[in-house]
Parts: sequence; C-alpha cells; structure tokens
Amino acid sequence: MFTLSELWSGGERQGSYKLLKPWWEVFMDYLLVLMLMVSILAGTLQLSRDGVVCVPVHSSSINYSSPMEPGRRTNLDFQQYIYISQVCYHEALPWYSRFLPYVTLLHTLVLMASGCFWFHFPLTSARIEHFLSLLAKCCESPWTTRALSLTAKLDTRFSETEQAVQPKVQVTSSYKTRKSIVPDTSRQGATLDRSDRELARALFERVRRFRAHCESSDVIYKVYTAQTVFKVLKFILIVSYTTPLLGSISFSHICQPRSYALTGYSIFHCSHSLSSVLRKLMQAYVLLLFLFGLLGIYALSWIFHKSLRQYSFQSLREKGSMLDVPDLHNDLAFLLHMADQYDPLLAQRLSVFLSPVSETRLLEESLERRWGADRLRSMITSDQQGRSLLQLVALPRLPAALFTFSQLEVLKLELIGDAKLTAQISNMTTLREMHLYHCTASVEPAALQHLQEHLETLHLTFTQAAEIPVWIYSLRGLQELHLTGRLSNEGGMGRGWVLGSLRQLRHLRVLVLRGMLQKVPGELSELAGSLLKLEIYNEGTRILVLAGLRRLTGLAEVQLQGCQLERLPSALLALTGLRSLDLQHNSLRTLEELLGLQHLRRLSCLRLAHNHVLALPASVGVLRSLELLDLAHNQLQNLPLALFTLHKLRRLLLAGNLLEELPAEIGALKLLSELDLSANRLERLPKELFESCVELRNLNVLNNSLGSLPAGFGGLTQLSRLDLRGNSLEELPVELGCCFGLRGGGLLVENWLLHTLPRQVRDVLQVWKSQSFAKKTLNVTHKDTLI
Repeated sequence: MFTLSELWSGGERQGSYKLLKPWWEVFMDYLLVLMLMVSILAGTLQLSRDGVVCVPVHSSSINYSSPMEPGRRTNLDFQQYIYISQVCYHEALPWYSRFLPYVTLLHTLVLMASGCFWFHFPLTSARIEHFLSLLAKCCESPWTTRALSLTAKLDTRFSETEQAVQPKVQVTSSYKTRKSIVPDTSRQGATLDRSDRELARALFERVRRFRAHCESSDVIYKVYTAQTVFKVLKFILIVSYTTPLLGSISFSHICQPRSYALTGYSIFHCSHSLSSVLRKLMQAYVLLLFLFGLLGIYALSWIFHKSLRQYSFQSLREKGSMLDVPDLHNDLAFLLHMADQYDPLLAQRLSVFLSPVSETRLLEESLERRWGADRLRSMITSDQQGRSLLQLVALPRLPAALFTFSQLEVLKLELIGDAKLTAQISNMTTLREMHLYHCTASVEPAALQHLQEHLETLHLTFTQAAEIPVWIYSLRGLQELHLTGRLSNEGGMGRGWVLGSLRQLRHLRVLVLRGMLQKVPGELSELAGSLLKLEIYNEGTRILVLAGLRRLTGLAEVQLQGCQLERLPSALLALTGLRSLDLQHNSLRTLEELLGLQHLRRLSCLRLAHNHVLALPASVGVLRSLELLDLAHNQLQNLPLALFTLHKLRRLLLAGNLLEELPAEIGALKLLSELDLSANRLERLPKELFESCVELRNLNVLNNSLGSLPAGFGGLTQLSRLDLRGNSLEELPVELGCCFGLRGGGLLVENWLLHTLPRQVRDVLQVWKSQSFAKKTLNVTHKDTLI
C-alpha cells in the first residue's frame, strides 16, 4: 500500500495523477492500451508479411474474375510475377486495406494524448500539481490524525447521548476494501511537537490561499470538459468511417496494371493473404472503440448532470463532524469531485484544513504550550502606580493560562485577532484596567457580568467607530473610558455610537476621545449626572459644533486639544462647576472672551499653550480663583498689570513668547511657586521677584538675554530649581549659596560660569551635586540588578 507522499516523492509525480482519474477514465486508459496493441499488431503484420499474389487472366476468358485454366502456360518468369504483385498491391488494393492499421494507430495516440491533456496544459497543470501536493501534506500531517480522532471522540459521545434517550438500533456499515491512501496512524493520540504545530499552521495558510486562488476560476473544469467532448467527437468520427470500410476488406482483387507490352497480359487476378486477419483485428479495434465511446458518453452525462463546480461536505455534517467546513466552488470543487471517485476519504482529510474549528483547536493547543502560566508570569511588570501589568501583543487568541492570574490588575492586549474573554475571567478578581489596541474582542455572558462589576478603566483603540464592541456600553461599573480612533460623525460615528448606548454607563467619571470629531456628540448628555472629566484630542480636525457641552453641567475638567479653535467656546460659560480648562494646541488668536469666564468661580487651572495669542487682555483679572496659567508658546510681547492681581496664582508658565520685560508688579504674586520664562527676550529680572515671591520653588529663565542677576537670591529659601543656561551672564551672585534647595543639582548653568562663584560656595554646590549624582547612579544600578 502506497501513501500519497510516496506517490508524490521520488520523481513519481505521474503516478499521483491517478488520484484524479475516476473509474471510467481508468477503464478508458485500459481500452486505449488494448486499441494501441491491436493497431501495433496489425501494423506489424502489414510491415512484415503484407502483400498480394497475382496470376494473369487469359483475354478470351469471359469471366474475368476466374484465373486461367489449369495447366495453361503463361511464359512469365519469377521476376515478372514479383513486379506485377508489387504494382497490383499499390493499384488494386484499396487504401484502407493498406493504411487502416496506421490510421487507427494515429487515432489511438491522439486519444491517449487527449486523455491526459489537462494534466499538462500550462493553465491547469500547476494547479493540479499544487492540489496533489497539498492533499499529500494534509493526509500525512499528524494534525490530520489528531483532529479526526478528536472528532471521532465527539461523535462517539454524541451517539452515546442519543442512545441513552432513544431505542438502541444496531447499524452496521461495511466499506469496500480497496487500495486507498491512508495517513500514518502510529502517532494518533500523541502530542504534537512544536515543528508539527508550525507545519500544520503553515498548511492551514497554504490551503486558505490555494482555495482563494482555485475558486476564482473554473479553467480546469472547462479544459476537462473540452477534452471529454473532443474524445467523444473523435470516437464518432472514427466509427463513422471505419465501420463501413470493414466490409470492404476482401481477399480477391482484379488488377489491370497496363503492363501488356512487358508481360503479354493486361488483366491479373490477385489475392490479399492478410485480409481476414486484418478484418478481425479491425473488428476488435472497433469493438474496443465502441466501449471507449460509451464510457466517454457516460463521462459527458456525469459532467453535465452533476454540479461539479460546487462541492458540499453534507455527508460530514450529517455525521455530526466538521459542521463548519464551508462549501467549495469552481476548480477546487471539481478537483474534489474527481478525487472522490478514487477515495472519498481524501476529501475528509482535506476538510480538516478547511475547518475554522480545526484551526482554532490547533491555535489553542499551540497557545497552551507556547504561552503557559510560567511564561506569562515572567512577563508581568509594574506600571507607574506600582500595579501589576501584563501586555500581550500579536497573538492569534488569548491563552487559557491568562485567566488564572488572580492578582493581575492591568491587562493590555494589542493586535490580537480573536480576543475572546471567557467565563474564566471571573478568576481575575483584582483586574481593574484593560487596554484593547486593535483587537476583535468578544465576551461571554458570564465574563461580561464579571467585567460589569470589577472593571473600572478601559482603553480602546480602533480604526473605525463601527469596530467598537457593543458590550462596552453595558459596563455599568466603568469609571474611565478612553476611545482612540476615527470618530467622524458622518462616517463611523453614526454606526458605532447609537442613541442611548451610553445610558448604562452611569458611573463613568472620565471620558477621553482621540479621533476626528466634527461636533461634540449629543449622546454625551446622558452622562451629565456622572461625567466629571472630558478630554478630546482631535488631531487637527476643526470642531464645528460645541453645543453638546452645555448639557454637561457637572464637568469639572475639560480638555479640547487639536480642535482648531479660534476663540474661546461660548458653550463653556454653562459649565459653572468647571475647575480646569485645557485648550492647548489650537488656533486661538484673541482672548477677549475671558471676561465671560468670570462666572466660572471655581476655575483654578487654565492652559492656553501652543496657540497664536498676540495679547493677554486685562479681563484676565476676573479669574480670581486661578492657580495655574499656562500661556507658553504663544506670541505675547507684554503682560497686562491685571495679571498680577491674581493673588492665588501659584504656577505661571510663559515659555516660548516674545517678552522683553517682566513688570515689577510680579511681586504681588506672593504664592507663586513656579515661574517659567524660558525662550523669551528678557534682559533683566525685577528685584521684586526675589524680594516678594518667597514661595518660589522653580524659576526657569533658559535662553533669554539676561546680562546680570539682581541681588536678593538669599531670600528665596524655597528655591529648588534654577535654570540660567543660554543667557549672557558674566558672573553669578554669591547669594546662591543661601538657597539651600539648590544643593542637589537644582542649579543648571554653564560650567565656566559656575567658576565665577567663590570657591567655598562652589565646593558646597558641587559636593551636593556629586552626592546627588552618586545616589542616582546607585539607584539605577540597584534597579538594573533587580531586573
């Protein structure tokens, strides 16, 4: 018994073609061999012994068909008889008596060539060879045996369940024993090693691609149909002229060779000695040809009466196995129909690699072995908050061992094709945060119930809003939701965000949207009672409608970045409880609407960095509760005096502007702890800054034009960071030695400028700086050792 791989290997590719030859093709091949033997035998006889024997007929004889009377002398010698026999063989003998064996031999060779034409035609041979190669690998793959054994076990359990409730009916089945191709069963039940699993996964991909390629056309079906039609037409042609000629093959012939001057006779009576043998051989040939034609007609009827361009695995579905195998079409369906005529089990073995369930089982087994509990445990790290974190990237599905980590707090899943959360997620009792980056996530009902009770933060990254899973809108315990992807109102937003879908998120406190919105969704009004923080990062797309903000009266923090806003939105005036407003990275040019913000009495943080603001209006003084004001990277040339009436201001960020002077009124900001004036055009600093702002901890004057520093640094006892780099200073004040907070690397200045300080002050700062550097190096080394 030969296996399919043995048929395919060792240069025996032609032998494997018999898998695609149905029984009638096999019989037709046998008939062609017999017809070829008959034609060769007839031709051999003609070449070796064919000829005619001629005797003269007397001219006075009335019956020209009878030879001369016995005993009459002809006066012809032997050479004359040979000459006459040769001439009469070509002139008196009909052409079919001389060439019929060769004509039948030619026809037989043409029929034999047409029988295997589809195996060698350029447009079909590559596909056929690829199909046979895949079929061989499918039959010999260890995963085929394992998958069929698993299916058989499931079928046995199903039948036992049926027998428990139904009367036991003994069903016997017998299969005809034949020489078939079967896989090696010695490894049945054995565990697949890594190489076998990788080969099986590659085979799934190859079968998937071959199926897509083969189902795109039906060229093999058309070529096989055409060659079958050709053989039938060839049969009709041969029979139509061969059958009438069989009766014309006779033993006696009259010859008139026009040789009277040479022999003295004009008429000869000739006999064809092989006529009876040739007639019988040609009768046998016609009989074989008739049987060949009947098989060809049967093949045509099989082709046209059966849907060969569609193949269904209905028999497997009726048995309860491989229920998910899809139906096939075009050339792949036709090839399986042909293979079924040889052995129906071949299609069953190929179905293993067409079944999504079979591929899922393979992936699950691969995941269980490659991504076990030990490996996943070694990948757990800690985030910035010290929580346990596990990140999985580019896996086909979630490993089962993942759901055994009861102490995991943060789970990040990225580029996972089938991220199915099963009921086993209930074991992860401490899971509070989940990240889904371009994952197709689905949940079972039990898993959804667990997430509704325990999950607090969800980060979801997608391409289109239609990819947002519907189940996230039912996470009633969710407190933070981060959505990143295309959120256009005309495109994906209309499908992915349906009206009323946020109603169940009654505990949501933070909502972050990163996409390209054209308006604030009106559905957010359903969160008016719970939402405290709204962040929109619009990637430079202009938001045209902000009226949806008016209904979110409970908002305490609002961030609208990259929204191409040119003015302060009027919808913000309705947010009376607002405490923080972030409008960075927009296109603001004027802040005249600041006066309208006086109703926001709780507003303590205002960030307007990275805009195009030309001037800060005096109306900024109405923001009495402001503690942080960020106007960095704008185009401010001066500061209004009203700014320094904000006595609660603690952080003032003015980096990246065009300021040339800092007013002396800066001293009115008694609580100021951070002042950033980097990348401006300042030439001096007012002494009031050092005399009055005693709470100052961070002063940044990087990249300015300062020529000197005023006295009074000694009063800034809280100063812990001072950046003086990129200026025109010639010396440093000695009072820096009184700023105890700078003794730890808090002073950032050029090395040469540091040498302008007295040696005693310099040594103190350098010692503290060296100790701080050594401490940081020790901490880093200790962390590396732990890792």
